Parts: sequence; structure tokens; C-alpha cells
Amino acid sequence: MTTIRSDAVERLDREPLDRDEIAALIARDIPAESYVNLGIGLPTRVAEHLSPADGVVLHTENGMLGMGGVAVGDAIDPDLTNAGKIPVTETPGASYFHHADSFAMMRGGHLDVCVLGAYQVSHHGDLANWHTGAPDAIPAVGGAMDLAIGAKQIFVMMNLFTKDGAAKLVPACAYPLTGRRCVNRVYTDLAIFELDRTGERPVRVVETFGISVADLGDRLGVQLH
Repeated sequence: MTTIRSDAVERLDREPLDRDEIAALIARDIPAESYVNLGIGLPTRVAEHLSPADGVVLHTENGMLGMGGVAVGDAIDPDLTNAGKIPVTETPGASYFHHADSFAMMRGGHLDVCVLGAYQVSHHGDLANWHTGAPDAIPAVGGAMDLAIGAKQIFVMMNLFTKDGAAKLVPACAYPLTGRRCVNRVYTDLAIFELDRTGERPVRVVETFGISVADLGDRLGVQLH
């Protein structure tokens, strides 16, 4: 795929990002004093890179505002976990509430940002992250659909390619959708992308890591700028 003019920052002198480096970039881009949900799995790493000075309040769908980072050692409380059942800490002023109230927050537009993992994201922001469609796969939608349509911004955290080399940023998702035209940004090991959810403009490459925009254009089936 031929790319058009790009204003991306190309960091060609470094290796692709590891998971913690991706999480740190997401934490950097979350606006101060936002209410944020971190999806199960990779996105939970973002909590470790947030500064208390930013005033970001973390929400977990099993009923907590003011979640902190992962708990270790004597800080572990078996009754205090995130939605992925990982022990977590609490920040000053943390509160707890019914599962139904938590989903009301998610569905009611009260979350500023949600960070989710994904199997695929389309060029205009469709999200597929709950089922691969494989006969032996165990679907795990959880609250992802509620978050995809309820949060004001959706950031996706994922590797850009599968282990087999297939792109995960695609013209159209082949897997069952979680939400349509809901993703704003995609953070990967090789690049950060900004999506136009109207589908009228190409995908904007914000920054690359160890690869050029031209090389990304050759490997991806979506138009870039």
C-alpha cells in the first residue's frame, strides 16, 4: 500500500517497544484528571506508569474507583482485585460500589478514556477483541462492549502483527466486532496510530519505533498518512 505525505516522528535508531514502554506512552497521553478504565491483560500495565500528580482516577468494572497499581507481598488483599482478578492497591479516596452501578458509569458516558487490548482494529476504528471465531475458542466479552460504546475515547494497546506476521490493523475486521467506529488511537510495538472514525481520512501515523512509515505502508493493507 502506497503511503501519502506523513508528519510522523520516525524513531529508526531504536528497537520496537516492549509492553511496558507501550504502557508508558499510553499513560503519557491520558489527559490529567481523567476517569479511566484499563481493560484486562496488557492494559493493566498502564497503571504502573501513571503519576499521582496527574490526578487520573482508575475505574475497574467489578466496582471500584481509585484503583492503584498491582499489589505485591504484604500489600495483597484477596478481596481487592481488578476485573482480571489481579490483586491491586487503592489510592486515597478510593470507593467501592455495586457491579450494576459500575456498568452504569461505563454505559453512561462517565469514563473519559478506556484502554483495551484487541485482536484486530479496522482503519475506521472498528474493534474486535472478544472472540476469534475459532471453534475451540472461549468467548470473553466481559464489559468490553459497554466500554467501547460508553467511554469518550478508546485507546487500543496491542502488537501490530501476529506471531504469523498478519497485520492487526486492517481494512475490515474479520473477527466478531466488539464495537463499530469506536477506537481513537492504537498503540503498538512499532507505531502509534490515530484513526478517523468517519472513515474519510487515511490512518495517521503519529510515531514509529524501529521502522519507517514507508515500510509500514508496505506491510499494512490500510492507507497511511
